[in-house]
Amino acid sequence: MTYSPLPPLTDSPEWDALREQAEHLRPRHMRDLFAEDPDRYPRYTLEAAGLLLDYSKNRITDSSLAALMALARSRRLEERIGALFKGERVNTTENRPALHAALRTPESEAVTVEGQDVVPEVHHTLRRMETFVGQIHSGQWRGMNGHPFTDVVSIGIGGSFLGPQMVSEALRPYWHDQLRCHFVANIDGSDISDTLRHLDPETTLFLVQSKSFRTQETLANARAAREWFVENGGSQEQVSRHFVAVTSQQDEAERFGIARDNVFPMWDWVGGRYSLWSAIGLPIALAVGMDNFRSLLAGAHAMDEHFRTAPLERNIPVIMGLLGLWYSHFFDAHSHAVLPYDHFLKSLPAHLQQLDMESNGKQVRINGTPVDYPTGPVIWGGAGANGQHAYHQLLHQGTRLVPVDFIMPLHSHNPLGDHHRLLFANCLSQSQALMRGKIDEEAFEEMRAEGMPEEKARELAPHKAIPGNKPSNTLLLDRVDPKGLGALIALYEHKVFVQGALWDIDSFDQWGVELGKQLGKTIEKRLEADGGQGEPREDSSTTGLIQLFRERGQGISGAGK
Repeated sequence: MTYSPLPPLTDSPEWDALREQAEHLRPRHMRDLFAEDPDRYPRYTLEAAGLLLDYSKNRITDSSLAALMALARSRRLEERIGALFKGERVNTTENRPALHAALRTPESEAVTVEGQDVVPEVHHTLRRMETFVGQIHSGQWRGMNGHPFTDVVSIGIGGSFLGPQMVSEALRPYWHDQLRCHFVANIDGSDISDTLRHLDPETTLFLVQSKSFRTQETLANARAAREWFVENGGSQEQVSRHFVAVTSQQDEAERFGIARDNVFPMWDWVGGRYSLWSAIGLPIALAVGMDNFRSLLAGAHAMDEHFRTAPLERNIPVIMGLLGLWYSHFFDAHSHAVLPYDHFLKSLPAHLQQLDMESNGKQVRINGTPVDYPTGPVIWGGAGANGQHAYHQLLHQGTRLVPVDFIMPLHSHNPLGDHHRLLFANCLSQSQALMRGKIDEEAFEEMRAEGMPEEKARELAPHKAIPGNKPSNTLLLDRVDPKGLGALIALYEHKVFVQGALWDIDSFDQWGVELGKQLGKTIEKRLEADGGQGEPREDSSTTGLIQLFRERGQGISGAGK
């Protein structure tokens, strides 16, 4: 795609129209919007790819939605969506496409990049994965001494960790009976030590997941795993039987001791946070089987097709992306909460946190000029009803506006007694409470009805009043199964892309991650035995803390052990 600069976002008639809409809506309460319009729910509800989005509990009207759509068209959103799916170089700073959607494209279709169809290579890798998973599950591929594998340890970080871990957890009801999956990411030695403590090296398979095979945290943990394996009876020759890699650097994996046939590819056109659909998803496939992994891909592809073909007004990722921009720019919302009401989805907010904040946490436009408006919000959240006894207090009565996504399956994998009905009631009541609130007079009348004296009720009413008018989306799926989960994750990927396109930023690079890595290498050397010699090369704070660690911490000399 030849980049054609967009006009300034905030200097356009479409932006002025949105500002007028916001001024008109700001004093209005959603209670009144619902009271005035009995068809508000059906009109502001969409279904696609097995998901239902109810966005009626938002501070919007037909006029404000029309103004948002006008902005999207003025920002050439449809053109940007087309460029994404055509394999054009939408990652402009690294001059490459972002083809995560190609990873879930059926073999009968084509995605051509510079004259080459990448789909056959994708499906060749899927077939390799299928063979490998089948060999592990059947016991055909065994570890040293002929024992079948019982445990898989996936070693990665960032997108090589968060996505596979989240999906594997979410699909726990589909796990293979005889194989347990573990994930190690943290450079803190306690992470891998605690994982290995309970495993048997004879029956443990390691997946080393690193696109560059140079990621410091991943390599340190992989070396620790290899050392543990050898110290506990494994030979260097047997490393190739117990270690598998997913990387774009095959030679580096071989130097580590991994056999060439045990290296699965990654491609430059897949970013880490979008890579769970690739061979990075091997731990998912090992956990739930390739049939379920292919269903995950199918669900994501269904959402891809919806995003690619649906008109903007009926397009779920577009609607959600525009609503996020609406609150960020016109209602001073700095964060966005994702609240899945399903135990198995508890890690979804962490995955979406990386997806959104690493993609759209940018301060310059594609042409390198500074933005003069807020970009990516802070993404946070947690599992369902638990949060109602923690941070929901701030959502309801705090002074900050925090839009919320409620995510809820209609069916539970564990329909225990009344549990799921109660959980669904909790989810709906929270979204309703955020919308409706409770005015002072209602709080007063409730306390009087309970027999409280009038004076005391008047005194407490302001404390019990809840302003309401807090926006939320409700996303429903039939159950958390592979296909529905694939659609859900792809929905958020496309929402992030929509917002990046509107802000005119590159959602596919992450240069901000690099500085800490660069400085970390320098500081690591300074922490070594002779690293304190010569003139300090850091600020006084960093220099002082380095010296303190060398004197009191677990440095090379072994102090503090």
